This record gives sequence, C-alpha cells and structure tokens, in this order.
Amino acid sequence: MQTAEIIYSGELRTTATHLQSGTVIDTDAPVDNNGKGERFSPTDLVATALGSCMLTIMGIKARDNGWAIEGTKVSIQKIMGTEPRRITGVKIIFDFPTGHNLEEKDKTILERAAYTCPVAKSVHPDILQDVTFNW
Repeated sequence: MQTAEIIYSGELRTTATHLQSGTVIDTDAPVDNNGKGERFSPTDLVATALGSCMLTIMGIKARDNGWAIEGTKVSIQKIMGTEPRRITGVKIIFDFPTGHNLEEKDKTILERAAYTCPVAKSVHPDILQDVTFNW
C-alpha cells in the first residue's frame, strides 16, 4: 500500500498527500537553495520527523506506564553541511512541563525510549543527533 503521493507544483514547491488520511504537506526549497522558504523544506521535515518520532515513542512508553508528559515541547535545529549539501546534525531539545512527578528511573526509561525511535535508527550514522532533556 502506498504511503503518499507527491506532486511538483512549480517554483521549487511540492505538495505531498498522505493517502490514508488525506493530510497535505507543502514543501519549499529553502532560501539558501534558490527557494522561497515559505514552507518546511524536505530536510526540515527529516529533522522534524526525528523529534516527532522520539516524542511519539516516549508518549507510548509514558502511556503504558501511566505517566503524564502532555505539553512536552521539542525544539529542533537542523544543521546543514556542504560538499555535498546534506544534513550533518540535528539538535533536539525536550522541555518537559513542571509537575510531571517522574522519578529519576522513569526519566531514564523515557530518555532511552527516545533513542529507539525508527527515525533515529534510520537516519545516516554520520548525522549527529545532539539531544537534551530538560526535566
């Protein structure tokens, strides 16, 4: 079964449709690569997918253990390299809300879970995943 359909709209923009849900994501080339930068770039989506995946896996672990992590915020900074142009690193900062009442062992379980997410295991090992957990 296909996951998505992507159509080139012109002017370095694409429109991707998730076939199961109908959700649509537009992308633009970034300004530093001849684009408008008005939407996520494809490399922005890779970096963002990493943070979203980590948080999702942590959410599964939290749900299974009865821990509340709703309201957790993840900040993403994508680092680009040149020659060839590529993602060389992603800085991921987790900021957890106060009042979560998690013990140190619970925090360790959640942090370890984050590193097991499928995106983290799928990106090239040369891409530095710099992760900070602010409890």
